[in-house]
Amino acid sequence: SSLQNEMSETLKGSRFRWLNELLYVSHSKEAFKEFSQDRSLFDQYHSGFKSQVQSWPINPLDIIIEELKSIKQRKKIADLGCGEAQLAEKLGKQHEVQSFDLVAVNERVTACDVSNLPLKDESIDITVFCLSLMGTNFMDFLNEAKRILISNGTLKIAEIESRITNIKVFIEEVEKLGFKLVKKNEKNEYFTLFEFTKI
Repeated sequence: SSLQNEMSETLKGSRFRWLNELLYVSHSKEAFKEFSQDRSLFDQYHSGFKSQVQSWPINPLDIIIEELKSIKQRKKIADLGCGEAQLAEKLGKQHEVQSFDLVAVNERVTACDVSNLPLKDESIDITVFCLSLMGTNFMDFLNEAKRILISNGTLKIAEIESRITNIKVFIEEVEKLGFKLVKKNEKNEYFTLFEFTKI
């Protein structure tokens, strides 16, 4: 019945919000352990995540995909906190995309803690965090992105508006790690897009 469906959606939504909050207030090492032990947590999270993003007029990942499509030269890209690795699916022929998340939901994804990536120093041209700067140690993720990026490499971030309370401070903190802001896009009411260069 439609009431049952509605209740199911409400439950799914509240479960997603709880898991979402859990990911934001946990250390990535803990989250990796939890999600590795119980794969269903990740499935529930992504089911809720999909519903949320579908309610938005545009998905930030689609904007990032279009930007990367416009780069003609083949690049090495690391999609960090990739979910179902749609970036690799859509751009895999054009660029070399490696996808990382807490759980490998398909063969395109490598399961790991994003603060400790199985990649060599300065081996990647572009890193992407699309709604994935989660965890109390998310600055470690950015440091790890810096480690794997080549000099003048690109760091792309899309983050939910409500998660960045002060955009100016956020930019300053990222720049302190050794990046320079190239552009930001605040046109959307749900999320902000940033592009930095490693200096």
